[in-house]
Amino acid sequence: MATNAPVQDTSLMANAIRALAMDAVQQANSGHPGAPMGMADIAVALWGRHLRHNPANPQWADRDRFILSNGHGSMLIYALLHLTGYDLPMSELRNFRQLHSKTAGHPEVGITPGVETTTGPLGQGVTNAVGFALAEKLLAHEFNRDGHTIVNHHTYVFLGDGCLMEGISHEAAALAGAWKLNKLIALYDDNGISIDGQVAPWFIDNTPKRFEAYGWNVIDAVDGHDVDAVDRAIAKAKTSATKPTLIVCKTAIGKGSPNRQGTAKAHGEALGAEEIKLTREALGWGHEPFVIPEPAYEQWDARHTGLAAETQWVDAFEAYSKAYPELAVEFVRRVEGELPKNFAQVAVDAAIAAHAKAETVASRKASQLALEAFTKALPEMLGGSADLTGSNLTNTSSTPALRFDDEGKPNGGRHINYGVREFGMAAIMNGVALHGGYIPYGGTFLTFSDYSRNAIRMAALMKQRVVHVFTHDSIGLGEDGPTHQSIEHAASLRLIPGLDVWRPADTAETVVAWATALQTKNRPAALLLSRQNLPYAPKSDLADISKGAYVLAEPSEVGLNKKAQAVIIATGSEVGLALHAQQLLAVKGIAVRVVSMPSTTVFDRQSVAYKNDVLPAKLPRIAVEMGSTDGWWKYGVSAVVGIDTFGESAPAGVLFKHFGFTAENVVDTVRVVLGKG
Repeated sequence: MATNAPVQDTSLMANAIRALAMDAVQQANSGHPGAPMGMADIAVALWGRHLRHNPANPQWADRDRFILSNGHGSMLIYALLHLTGYDLPMSELRNFRQLHSKTAGHPEVGITPGVETTTGPLGQGVTNAVGFALAEKLLAHEFNRDGHTIVNHHTYVFLGDGCLMEGISHEAAALAGAWKLNKLIALYDDNGISIDGQVAPWFIDNTPKRFEAYGWNVIDAVDGHDVDAVDRAIAKAKTSATKPTLIVCKTAIGKGSPNRQGTAKAHGEALGAEEIKLTREALGWGHEPFVIPEPAYEQWDARHTGLAAETQWVDAFEAYSKAYPELAVEFVRRVEGELPKNFAQVAVDAAIAAHAKAETVASRKASQLALEAFTKALPEMLGGSADLTGSNLTNTSSTPALRFDDEGKPNGGRHINYGVREFGMAAIMNGVALHGGYIPYGGTFLTFSDYSRNAIRMAALMKQRVVHVFTHDSIGLGEDGPTHQSIEHAASLRLIPGLDVWRPADTAETVVAWATALQTKNRPAALLLSRQNLPYAPKSDLADISKGAYVLAEPSEVGLNKKAQAVIIATGSEVGLALHAQQLLAVKGIAVRVVSMPSTTVFDRQSVAYKNDVLPAKLPRIAVEMGSTDGWWKYGVSAVVGIDTFGESAPAGVLFKHFGFTAENVVDTVRVVLGKG
């Protein structure tokens, strides 16, 4: 994009950022002024000369994406958004880091207009950026036609030493190179400083060589305070045909501060009133705090050029709509995140079909059966696995493996081989979801959710529709032993606010879990699936499965003509165990209700009346789940058949008996609770 003014006063533009950063951090007495002050000139080059965006419409589909991976420097993006014309008034900058302001300590998507992703946990922003760039490339391949280009934008990311030290950056950078994401451009703030001081004693990586080895184009040793030099580097990066680009910008943290520049003191604390006074003098900035002169606003104003760029795209899309009307409608549906109008019926039909077949299969296989129907109906589903495709069963006949040719062109595949990169996979999926146009899902073993947990948490925080497929969900995986057997994982995932956790018992529950996850636009989901085969649990009705818990079997269904004396609550593979125990108890004249609870998190959101109907207050309750017992006590249970130790290495059947997951033990537990033991 052309410059925002005929002749740029780059010093004025950069110093406006520096002033806002040091003033806001000083007023809050909290924050990180060093990175915004050090990267101000880089920001002038990118935002003032290249970034295609429209402040009046932050959601314009073909805008360039900008991610501040070093999110602690949040005043940089807040200053840029304010100066270029977004709906972020000076009052919000004055309220930096204050309750309910739009200028939180780290940038948050959905809170601040123009922020594309929530950053702060270092390394995840650049990994999100890989997801953004992947989504752009795949959408362009899917929708662009000769003479009609409607998807054509870059993903830019600022990052620092901390992002590169985090292991996730290795995972993300390697995949970006493998996928030839040439429209991904990263600008590295190489200032050599972190919180503990000079990074040289503990960060000795040869970063340029490292990225070259990943298959990146590297532009090294750029003076990060020379706007023209950074401008030329970005222009060169945009010519790359098959490689993402890393631009290494040499900078001084806290640029302009006479006593803090180049030191760790500039990183994470306010400069102080006296140092700010000296900095103003050094920069020649004679304005009061939070006062920006009109010439600076004029230089930064991106509203006119932004409107022109979007208008040009709107005209192109209108022409595209006339030439390809069905594709245009599909494109709009996809980027808006809406499911096809017939999907609800597709989901109902899939559940009915699963119920009719009543197959005995592992729930991981039931998941694949559900995916066969849903990936066929939803071309936006983009799957993957962290090197466990044959175990997670995330691939379907509609999702061949995604590959790229020598020129970087995708083959149209929709299943991603992420390699052994669970954390990277999870954060890339977040970026794909945030970009729009695809619903990402990815698989690994449940125990390895530990590797990806922070990215799962970020999906929940950002309210993104991302589906995690976690197989091998218990000691039922058998001989691999305690390193692979999940114990605390279901309970810990249920603690993440905004994450729906499903542990289905059979094919029908698995279909409903998938359908609900896909139909829930503002929440991620985790599906916890078995390795071992599970018998189908007969049901009289499928309607209540989507509520997270339902009455699966009353005493009458095992030939006992009396009211329930207790409730057995079970999830996943233990539902079959509960049903068997119900039969054995019936022989002894003890009547129990069996409640299947595939999702505690969904059930917890139901009405009080519904919850009381499923779990009557007057009946004692016994929970059965192969995992940590702690989370079950909130349901008022009298006992839990669970496991609070690590597992063992042995065949699954041996382990079930060893840890007490037998119908007989469930029977004994119920009898003790009822005082009949």
